Amino acid sequence: MTPDFRNALAAGTERVSGWADLLDRINVFPVPDGDTGRNLSVSLAPLRRVDGDAGETVRQLLSAACGNSGNIAARFFSEFLPGLERDGRLWAGGEAARQGAAAARRAVVNPRPGTMLTVFDDLAEALAQNSKPEGNGFDGVVGHLEASVRSTTAMLPELSDAGVVDAGALGMFIWLEAFFHRLSGFEDRLTPVDRRFADCLTVAASFRPPKDPGQCVDAVVRLNRRDADVTHSLSDCADSVVIAPDGERVKLHFHARPGGGESVRRRIATLGTVERWSEETMAPQTERFLSRTETPVHIMTDAAGSVTREDARRYGFTLLDSQILIENRSIPETALDPETLYAAMKNGVKVATAQASDFERHQHYESAIGRSEKALYLCVGSAYTGNVGAATAWKAENDPQDRLMVLDTGAASGRLGMMVLETARYAEGAPDFESVGRFARDVLHRGEEFIFLDRLRYLAAGGRLGKSRALFGDLLRMKPVISPCPEGVRKAGVVRDRKGQLDFALDRLREAFSPKDSPMIMLEYADNRQWVETVVAARVQKALPAAEILVQPLSLTSGAHMGPGTWGVAFLRKTSETDGR
Repeated sequence: MTPDFRNALAAGTERVSGWADLLDRINVFPVPDGDTGRNLSVSLAPLRRVDGDAGETVRQLLSAACGNSGNIAARFFSEFLPGLERDGRLWAGGEAARQGAAAARRAVVNPRPGTMLTVFDDLAEALAQNSKPEGNGFDGVVGHLEASVRSTTAMLPELSDAGVVDAGALGMFIWLEAFFHRLSGFEDRLTPVDRRFADCLTVAASFRPPKDPGQCVDAVVRLNRRDADVTHSLSDCADSVVIAPDGERVKLHFHARPGGGESVRRRIATLGTVERWSEETMAPQTERFLSRTETPVHIMTDAAGSVTREDARRYGFTLLDSQILIENRSIPETALDPETLYAAMKNGVKVATAQASDFERHQHYESAIGRSEKALYLCVGSAYTGNVGAATAWKAENDPQDRLMVLDTGAASGRLGMMVLETARYAEGAPDFESVGRFARDVLHRGEEFIFLDRLRYLAAGGRLGKSRALFGDLLRMKPVISPCPEGVRKAGVVRDRKGQLDFALDRLREAFSPKDSPMIMLEYADNRQWVETVVAARVQKALPAAEILVQPLSLTSGAHMGPGTWGVAFLRKTSETDGR
């Protein structure tokens, strides 16, 4: 693949990430669980960094694919990318798109018009009709695909009732538009998604989904026989079935009917060995989807703040991911299981982090102000990333109405997370944008965090500390305590063991609060969740009985540099106007 082609693949994926929240907002089919944007962002992540041939990229895509939309998209790319690589000319890509569309359709047990399958079919037709580029690049193809997305509303009753286009179809349009514009050099002419589809992105208040949508299942099965009839086994007990064969294995995604997940697993087990099984009840997601309320301001922040996708869903804020690089894989930090990261680090696997590109950041900013009249970006401290500078520069050129407020929090990890959660809670009942801004500015000055390192060698591996100093510290069993501050990380102390770490944390909490106070306290874990949840949380609760204690995974951008065994405590000091919150 040429560098231009690789850059175009990355651009499509970055744009989907930027607009993922919007896709989640309109995700009503096949069930309104609000996860299409996230699933596509995770599933297409291998396209950010394509270093090998198309075959290797396809293997990574099929492995990363999750959810209904992600698995179908991966099947499309499994034929589309190799087809383009063989031919070498995108304008002759109609056949590659046709093969990709056929592969995606084969993967779906009950394919229906009005989904991304329709967009794939129309892409093949558009590329076949446009045999050479015009002066405006791929405008003809993009226009054809826009009409395809718009047509989905009338094709499915669920979409018609909700008054929106299909989220998966729109997700692929977002990807393809950025891909084509980057290839043709017209990237600066991308139309914001909320403006292009303004009339079909709001779910009707009258929309009502099924009361109990059942369980969402992802599984990998090693078959006893390659000709095992998986389709027949699932046809009468599951819906939205996607099947992706891979040699002796088959990857499955389906929706089990209410209470039927275990019986389906037993049936699948008769066909072979179940190597992976992930099951999630969809009812809570559906309830959250329907109960969302708009606030005077849309909050966005960096995932470096030790907050999770669940937090973002609950409070309605946007997370801007960095990427965790494990060998040749690029994974959005909130999509990576912490156990996977720390196991790799323990085994000596090379781990690094990468910030979002300016293009991806800009897509997030456009999406944020497209969701609300005003947006507040609580940005990770400028001492740690270039995010503040990127947002400020974009705002100067693209925000004449002053709709985006950018605040340099001077924080990272749990201290940033505490600021975001407190501000998001306040925003739920705030009268206006100005009051939210004042609250956020006040919070910036009250956050504290102490992070307890177990080994210095991980900081050395990432270039944060000289290797000789790290070796010396580890030999002496030194366990530094650090505190992320606006000027950078400062050393707060040194202890000898876990007991010393815990005593240090309790002393700092007792200095900040009395036993009658009721602060929110965040405890962060790396690969030591059980110890933090039981031992640390119990000691903190005993010292501050009225405290609200949150146990959260340490931001993986921090964890990738600090390593296994790390944990932390973050809190907001009270002011005279508060009782600890």
